[in-house]
Amino acid sequence: MRWNEGLEEPFLTIAGTDDSPLRVVAGPGTGKTYALMRRVMRLLEQGRTSPERILVCTFTRTAAADLSRELKRLGVPGALRIWAGTLHAFCFRLLSRAEVLESTGRVPRPLLDFEARFMLEDLGLDDLGGVRECSGRIEAFNAAWARLQSDDPGWPRDADDRRFHAALLAWLRFHQSMLIGELIPQAVQYLRDNPESPDRRAFEHVLVDEYQDLNRAEQVILDLLAGDRAIAIVGDEDQSIYSFKFAHPEGIADFRATHPGTHDEDLLECRRCARTIVNVANCLIQNNTGRSRRVLRPSESCSEGELIVVQWSDMQTEAGGVARMVDERVRRGEVEPGRVLILAPRRQLGYAVRDALNELGTPAHSFFNEEAFDGRPHDIEASRSQQAFTLLTLLANHEDVVALRCWCGFGNSSLRAGAWRRLRDYCGANGIAPHEALGQLAAGQIRIPYGRDLRVRYAELGQRLAELRALQGQALIDALFPEDQDWAEAFRLVSPLDEEGNERDPAGLLEALRTRIIQPELPTDVEYVRVMSLHKSKGLTADMVVIMGCIRGMIPAVIPEDLSGPEQVRFVEEQRRLFFVALTRTRNILVLSSFVYVPRDLAHRMRVPVRTGTPSDALTYASRFLEELGPSCPATVRGTDLLPSEGITR
Repeated sequence: MRWNEGLEEPFLTIAGTDDSPLRVVAGPGTGKTYALMRRVMRLLEQGRTSPERILVCTFTRTAAADLSRELKRLGVPGALRIWAGTLHAFCFRLLSRAEVLESTGRVPRPLLDFEARFMLEDLGLDDLGGVRECSGRIEAFNAAWARLQSDDPGWPRDADDRRFHAALLAWLRFHQSMLIGELIPQAVQYLRDNPESPDRRAFEHVLVDEYQDLNRAEQVILDLLAGDRAIAIVGDEDQSIYSFKFAHPEGIADFRATHPGTHDEDLLECRRCARTIVNVANCLIQNNTGRSRRVLRPSESCSEGELIVVQWSDMQTEAGGVARMVDERVRRGEVEPGRVLILAPRRQLGYAVRDALNELGTPAHSFFNEEAFDGRPHDIEASRSQQAFTLLTLLANHEDVVALRCWCGFGNSSLRAGAWRRLRDYCGANGIAPHEALGQLAAGQIRIPYGRDLRVRYAELGQRLAELRALQGQALIDALFPEDQDWAEAFRLVSPLDEEGNERDPAGLLEALRTRIIQPELPTDVEYVRVMSLHKSKGLTADMVVIMGCIRGMIPAVIPEDLSGPEQVRFVEEQRRLFFVALTRTRNILVLSSFVYVPRDLAHRMRVPVRTGTPSDALTYASRFLEELGPSCPATVRGTDLLPSEGITR
């Protein structure tokens, strides 16, 4: 079958090769990936453009993997020579080239989330604000200081931002590292500073998926790469959920204004979701102001679907009840485990339902980024996973400055920020590397005020490295991540052997763990129930979706106290878009689940608003979004009425 056989409008128009800018606004399940692939196929069939001169970008690694699979399925000569992946991956490749690294003077060693906590503590010594304020400025830094859609990415304009910018860059350069998000502003600067670079003329066609998820700096990179050549974007303002990185729905809404001559197409027929799901999703999202009044239409081929709204007595009962609901459906053959998504706004809920499913015999895995590195680095016992990974990093490279900084700081209330600052000053004054200065300190050759703890920790490091240095493969995994420790579970899933069957050395094990744990692709072809956050479900589809924790304070999250009135409205609207995305992951069955009682101390820690209850437990409020789902949404049922009190036997 050729590319255009049986295709209806607007797919034929989208697949065309008009060189004018193209904007495709595509709701969930309307075939945006299909439309993108049709355009790629048409470009290849016409033969006017070399495959190497086609760039296809998307937002997540999971979506990039989907694009790569679709390109393979095209069966058109040259399809596999197209550059397809995330924009961050493209920028990493660009900046990793020797000549670019030399011009920027940076080292592309990515800083992990738990490692960034040490950086924030160090920056606090410069009177730049608290951890939360500095975290917000880092996100602005990653967006090249373009906080608004109307901002031009570049250098910070505010005096406090400029001070922070200078201090942050000084820290990153000393520690020979780079923030993962920093790839974007670095690439913007390089491309702007080098207009005659071949990189600015490498592509004739730039195609972008999930455009609404890009911040202003990322949009500028794509414009620089496209130049005056063809750019086609696909996205949906109703699925913009990344304002914390300064992505705004205005990005796709204003595309026509910034790209004269843009041709528009709308994809509104949802081919994924059942009719009931489309109806409640439409009712929900229409509560957002300022959006276009597009309405999703269910496809005639879609079923009516099943929507259940259920409430349980408490969090633990919710986890057990949801697990039993899913297990029963699986046992009856109504749905396969791999076609079930459970979305939880808190990882505690996710872990509880995952464990309950596994106990019932239905396999389940959770996908929360922070799971493997849980724990406060200030607490030596609570940061065992972080310490073990840091040890492995130093086994692979004993000069890794970030890992040395972390190792020296673990277990201290200030992460020994003051002592490390003095060591850093000594290194700068004497032109030596941190590992050399620590070695001199441990040997008693130099003295640094309040440096005793650094000396003790570095001596302990030397002893631990000596014990581990001869180990490889499974022996190395067992030594670093003991089998009897719960925190080590995620790390022990990595294979001790490489692709050629050889035992992994420290560097090989470190790379395997980075790929599996730190940069995971969410699997789409699995035989187990997937449990994850609402954000992480973006781009996935399932036959049955359960959204847990539908209570105020979780869905939607608590509004930050420092937001102005208009900012509070924007916050709630993005939370509504996130719920919209979660609702539309399912093809057929949707379960919206909540609970009533929560321990008062836990409610306080999770910032869940509560009302009166018992002395130990408080009552929650059901999510306000449930009230916005319209007449197609059924009344809430009690969990005890939905499931019999006796257990389900297999």
